[in-house]
Amino acid sequence: MIYILTSSPSVSMDGAINPANDFLNNLRRVVKQPSRCIFITTHPDDVAFSEHCSGCMRQAFEDVGVEFERYTLLDSRNARHARQLVAESDFIILGGGHVPSQNRFLRRLGFAKLLRGYKGVVMGISAGSMNCARVVYAMPEEPEEITDPFYKRFVPGLGLTEVQIVPHFYMFKYSDSDAPNALTDIAIPDSRHGHRFYAFPDGTYLMGCNGEEKIYGEFYLIENGVMRQVGENGQVVALPVI
Repeated sequence: MIYILTSSPSVSMDGAINPANDFLNNLRRVVKQPSRCIFITTHPDDVAFSEHCSGCMRQAFEDVGVEFERYTLLDSRNARHARQLVAESDFIILGGGHVPSQNRFLRRLGFAKLLRGYKGVVMGISAGSMNCARVVYAMPEEPEEITDPFYKRFVPGLGLTEVQIVPHFYMFKYSDSDAPNALTDIAIPDSRHGHRFYAFPDGTYLMGCNGEEKIYGEFYLIENGVMRQVGENGQVVALPVI
């Protein structure tokens, strides 16, 4: 299995594919064309949201010449066919949105087991990338989650990587909300308790295969209560980072 974990593959929300850091070339190199793709939503019971996100992603890829033999949205309506859909696919996209909602759906599907022995490519977008970790850091984003003392920030994930990604770095860094800042008020303090987080701006992504992982582009390491820049745009950093 090859996995590509992005903050966002798009230039803007629902926008064109971002070619930064050789993303398109690397994607074309590993994804079979035409591919048999499934898109996994973060909100399996919200048909309008799921179809919108799935459709926008398909269009964005087709606009840059990525071809699909079949493209299937996986949500609550066809969840019972998940095993067959995975077996017949060679490209899986884990969509962005609400981390805990997608995490519950993936566990309901038994998706970690469905991926055992999978030979295709898995691509994560934001929440989808976060849920690929063995232990997901579900950094709270909603105001009620930030203030909820019972909100679970660490939950079981798909186990593709040990890397805990914090996406949309600049969006969180420069948030002008009156609520506590998820990056500075939550993630950085959480890192003081033996956790290491990787903050990705949009345009940065991780590629992994056969135990080897590399991060393409700008990223920041958050650990021991300190955040420091490690990678820059145009740079490739092999993990682990010391």
